[in-house]
Amino acid sequence: KLKVTMVAWDRYDATVITAVNNFLLKVWNSSTGQLLHSLSGHDDEVFVLEAHPFDQRIVLSAGHDGNIFVWDIDKGTKIRNYFNMIEGQGHGAVFDCKFSPDGQHFACTDSHGHLLLFGFGCNKYYEKIPDQMFFHTDYRPLIRDANNYVLDEQTQQAPHLMPPPFLVDVDGNPHPTRFQRLVPGRENCKDEQLIPQLGYVANGDGEVVEQVIGQQTNDQDESILDGMIRELQREQDLRLINEGETLPNPPVN
Repeated sequence: KLKVTMVAWDRYDATVITAVNNFLLKVWNSSTGQLLHSLSGHDDEVFVLEAHPFDQRIVLSAGHDGNIFVWDIDKGTKIRNYFNMIEGQGHGAVFDCKFSPDGQHFACTDSHGHLLLFGFGCNKYYEKIPDQMFFHTDYRPLIRDANNYVLDEQTQQAPHLMPPPFLVDVDGNPHPTRFQRLVPGRENCKDEQLIPQLGYVANGDGEVVEQVIGQQTNDQDESILDGMIRELQREQDLRLINEGETLPNPPVN
């Protein structure tokens, strides 16, 4: 049984594009309902259809087959095709795509957590970005207080009131300070407010060894990173109190 998996309108609503689970894209006249083109190329289901921001001829499609197509829907032809091959892991399904406002670039995300950037020009602007970027708060547990408000479990604060998060790699190790300043709200922080990549700690044999700070723990088995987050939260709370503001969600015991 055929099913429509995605629908999109071109930028000026002259045509409607549908993706069907037989992997075909169909282009329809939005006024008469006439089928204008059937576009073939995908070999798995398509869940991404994105119209160009101002050129009504151009539509982008992407799907679970790892293919990204740029189509000319006036002519019913393929302009360009990209395949998201991941070394050693096969292809990555593409989950979402968006054009930039100027229509010169588009970005995609895939099933392996990658951000793919396509466009004109060189990639030097992006070379300063680490290969792996996560916020340390991405997978932190949440709780609910007596009023059923959501709070961060460790700090007992509403997540949107917490200090800006730190950038970490896939293992939770913080990136160097120059990357931490890429986080909105941390652009002008002092060095001591940013997490260094490595620290030095004494091991059980009395030797001082270099260790990733995100893996260190204090006497309460709390990671050094979590401890610094707790201290930053305390400083922020004190600053708000000194400025005469009240905390919207006081900690719950």
